[in-house]
Amino acid sequence: MSVANPKVVVIGAGSLFFGRQAIWQMAQSTYLNKGTLSLVDTDAGKLGKLKILAEMVVAETGVALEIEASTDRRAVLDGADFVVLSFAEDTVRYRGLDVEISAKYGIRMCSGDTIGPGGVFRAMRELPEILDCARDIEQICPDAWVINYINPSAVNGIALKRFAPKLKSFGLCDSLHMPHVKRHYAERAGIIEPGKTLSPEQDEKFDLRIAGVNHLTWVLKAEYDGKDVMPNIGEAIRLKAATETAGGDTGAKAIHNDAIGYQLYQMFGKVPACVPHTKEYVRFWQGHGRTAEAIPSLSLWETEARYARHREMWEEIDQFISGDLPISQFLTRYGADHATDIIENMVGNLGKRFYINTFNDGAVPNMADDAYLELLCDLDMNGPKPIAVGDMPRGLRAIQETVLDTHELTAEAVAKGDRALLRRALLIDPLTNSIADTEAIIEELLDAERDIIPQHWYGGEGALQKTA
Repeated sequence: MSVANPKVVVIGAGSLFFGRQAIWQMAQSTYLNKGTLSLVDTDAGKLGKLKILAEMVVAETGVALEIEASTDRRAVLDGADFVVLSFAEDTVRYRGLDVEISAKYGIRMCSGDTIGPGGVFRAMRELPEILDCARDIEQICPDAWVINYINPSAVNGIALKRFAPKLKSFGLCDSLHMPHVKRHYAERAGIIEPGKTLSPEQDEKFDLRIAGVNHLTWVLKAEYDGKDVMPNIGEAIRLKAATETAGGDTGAKAIHNDAIGYQLYQMFGKVPACVPHTKEYVRFWQGHGRTAEAIPSLSLWETEARYARHREMWEEIDQFISGDLPISQFLTRYGADHATDIIENMVGNLGKRFYINTFNDGAVPNMADDAYLELLCDLDMNGPKPIAVGDMPRGLRAIQETVLDTHELTAEAVAKGDRALLRRALLIDPLTNSIADTEAIIEELLDAERDIIPQHWYGGEGALQKTA
């Protein structure tokens, strides 16, 4: 089954990490460029710029793609085949607050958007709006596929499955974008030279299996033509540890990733697939004890550097709009995004496989079927179908289950507005060290983010539900 003229609604189009690439691929893909791209953002100024950019790209390419833009999502949801959720209101500021306050109590976060107090409070800010979007989608375009691209991906994905079960939904993270991630490990295994691509024969021979909770995924199997190449990958990480990082980002998320990745490989015998985030899920680099001299405590999320990066992105958009940069350069500077790659695959019934955040459904036999995991899936308009991975090894499974419990409690706490569940989620979080400190973090973050956290958390009408 394919869709002739797909309509893709992007809620949070002003998110430059996705919005620009969505425009690029919707215009470039022959499966998508006869459809409609609907841009939604509450910031009318940013939305207007993205609409102008999209129209310029359409004019440059001469395709039939229709562009819509609205600050009211309900105005464009009708007829949607896909709704991509990619918003985060003033996220740089609030992640900075999460990190700063948590650090006072011994919790260091280099990203602060998925685990620890940063992950829980990002869900406090974003998940209520996600569930509001879900209610609108249920009413206006109930057959649309809802693709969550907002962190914490697992928390939000669990909430959509549990509290909007009638919707068709799954979650995405670009850290395991295919085919790039497989090519990356093929290079490290010595199967191909750097910069080369896998031939169809090599791709068939390379059995790579990755699984886990989003941002806590692990290479569980790496065999080439029946030979275990996990040691080759581990050795490549060790050799690069002194000079190279595994992160595509700059700053805290990219520092010491190979050195940390190699230590995790030594601990568990499996390679962590997303070190820039995974290093934040464990206590080892929190500064509570001795670590290898080459690996200091985690660096903290850099608020001002991220603000500067965003300014540069918008300045580039302004240059395209003004003509200081020819729009033809936009077409050569950007490329496919994970979400639009997947939409293209579903629309065109192309038979490609992608990593999707969804229910386990037996792919990892020793974890629950409804465990919300990031798994390689077959994917068409009927949705993702996870491919068998095998058991999660002991030790790693324990960490996965703890994180899943944290995520599931967070989703329920936010959806119900329940302080007792919120407290419980943070107390079992793998970064938590003290009951009193955890309670202090909750109170300080609630106070610092009062302007964005839903008011029912502060008493009065619609006050918190309590767990018996």
